[in-house]
Amino acid sequence: MYLSKMDLNMARLETLRLVGSPYRMHALVEHAFPPHIARTCEQGRILWRVDASPTKDAAVLCILSPERPDLIHAVEQAGWPLYPHWETKDYRPLLDKIAKGQVWQFRLKANPVRTVLVDKGRRENQKVIGTVQGHVTEAHQRQWLLDRSGSHGFRVLGSKGDAPDVSVSHRSRERFLRDGKTVTLVTAQFDGILEVTDAVAFKHALGFGIGRAKGFGCGLLTIAPACSE
Repeated sequence: MYLSKMDLNMARLETLRLVGSPYRMHALVEHAFPPHIARTCEQGRILWRVDASPTKDAAVLCILSPERPDLIHAVEQAGWPLYPHWETKDYRPLLDKIAKGQVWQFRLKANPVRTVLVDKGRRENQKVIGTVQGHVTEAHQRQWLLDRSGSHGFRVLGSKGDAPDVSVSHRSRERFLRDGKTVTLVTAQFDGILEVTDAVAFKHALGFGIGRAKGFGCGLLTIAPACSE
């Protein structure tokens, strides 16, 4: 597994078009790998995310993948072609050292949703069906993550060891065209501190993502050493 990062030039019109359409960005990420390259392996799958930069002129494209990507086309479309550069690191050493009890900073962009049952009536062959709806309030989005943390091998810590404390930011309702139809995604970015409670489940979350819409820039969980006071 490899984790790659590339700066995006947000001053370019084409970059804005790509970032504004998860469908187009998905295609750009897919084109970083030849058709014969596997998109999944035992440790994970292709996941990606766009992180906002402190400056308005740039953002960062993060890609997790079983094989190294070739991002030269991405640089030509959305970077600085005279300065082609991206960084790719082997992700396996980090995955191999994950253990229960470790504490990490984390970031996750996700598509927090719920299944709502709709009663279609009591006539024959009409059943109660489930429709997927996005959580739109910050409180519900935060609870969505907390409800799923245990099954993914971690718990969210509080800033002083008390109640779970997670920042919810960059909340948006993203709309884009796919095959001529409008797709709507409710997304949110989660940042905080976590403790690993199940190393196997946590490694799976790192490699395969959390939640839905993984092909459209959601689900990638990344970690970094937690800052000590």
